[in-house]
Amino acid sequence: MPAHAPAAGAPRLTAAEFAELYARVRRPPGAAAGDPRRGALEELTPDRVRAAAAELRSGRTVTMAARVETERGPDDPEPCEHVMTGAVRGGIASTGLQFARDRFTMNVHGDADSHLDALCHVIYDGTLYGGVDANSVTPDGATALTVEAVRDGIVGRGVLLDIPRLRGVPWLEPGDHVTLDDLTAAERAQRVRVGEGDLLFVRVGHRRRRAELGAWHAAELRAGLHPYAVEFLRDRRVAVLGSDGNHDTAPSCTEGIDFPVHVLAIHSMGLHLLDYLQFEDLVEVCEVEGRWSFLCVIAPLRLPDATGSPVNPIAVF
Repeated sequence: MPAHAPAAGAPRLTAAEFAELYARVRRPPGAAAGDPRRGALEELTPDRVRAAAAELRSGRTVTMAARVETERGPDDPEPCEHVMTGAVRGGIASTGLQFARDRFTMNVHGDADSHLDALCHVIYDGTLYGGVDANSVTPDGATALTVEAVRDGIVGRGVLLDIPRLRGVPWLEPGDHVTLDDLTAAERAQRVRVGEGDLLFVRVGHRRRRAELGAWHAAELRAGLHPYAVEFLRDRRVAVLGSDGNHDTAPSCTEGIDFPVHVLAIHSMGLHLLDYLQFEDLVEVCEVEGRWSFLCVIAPLRLPDATGSPVNPIAVF
């Protein structure tokens, strides 16, 4: 038996209970000085960025991104298209100058590729985060709360909480929930504490399960955070949340809302989310280094009017 029992039987939320939770975790206007369009990134102050540099000791770096998928699968019906557009085998001259060139086309908000959700990604009750009119999302792109808000990158102290490690299993089974108690228990087990302005990464083992058992319809069945676990994010005032899943458990445990954590984190709290990362490389390095915190550097692409971006977060030890 695992030392920490699974939370598949975590409580369901009625629409009224969800509304109460939404109000309880909501980031109030003017919660911090600076640009309100940055949401919880305002917790990542220059002083906290400088303090994160203290995490640098060995100089070792490790990616938290998964390899971009180009093959169709049950969790990726519209994979990234990679087309070679320049010189290739069979058309390469023996003299002179040529260039190898290519083009990528990508569905950013899928269930396979690592990506960042901008604050304009979630429309709830006709608005975006902070009450911004959802009509600011136009056929030509979004005009407010776009990925441009993070054009200067996100740099801070990253913390990985490994829930399968806590429970003594390789991964959480799809449909299981990470609870608030799981998060605090993982802190104790890993001897780390999530602080204000931290970039929090929560492992559910999605990538390892996919690698060992094959892809499945993750849109219909996946492990994620229980909505009440979002209170941990509020209490610790984290700046960014990342997962190797997409944060939301499927099927949803919330009446009438399929993605309650997305609504709470992005729309209510102003948290940029990083979905479908991979932590298997990072876990190995954390074990070797003997710690679960690190300097983290995230550099989204400067995509005009975009609701998100492919991303490759780098942990530096």
